[in-house]
Amino acid sequence: LQKELLKYKQEARNLQGIKDALQQRLIQQDASVLQLKQELLRANMDKEELHNQNVDLQRKVEERNRLLAEYKKELCQKDRHLQQHQSKLDDMLRQLSEASYQQVDLERELEHKEALLAHCRKREAEE
Repeated sequence: LQKELLKYKQEARNLQGIKDALQQRLIQQDASVLQLKQELLRANMDKEELHNQNVDLQRKVEERNRLLAEYKKELCQKDRHLQQHQSKLDDMLRQLSEASYQQVDLERELEHKEALLAHCRKREAEE
């Protein structure tokens, strides 16, 4: 009986050692699981923050695209106005040039008539 008792005591000690080792391993695994849960939580928070930043950046890009479209529209309108004013300026310059030519012609004609008048007065004075 004593031999059996010693055998069972030895077996109980071995089982207690195995139990202690398994409990230690379970504690380590629980700690690892807790650490992984914390890392997962941090990763999810980082993911959410990145998502929010992405949404914010997309909103900013859309706003800038809207402003860019408005600026392009304004620029096109200003280009059209500039072309209209350039066309008017070209017309006015052409008219001014024509008027200058007419003025030169009229001045020549006036000089010619003044010369004729002077000639006529001179002849009249001689007569």
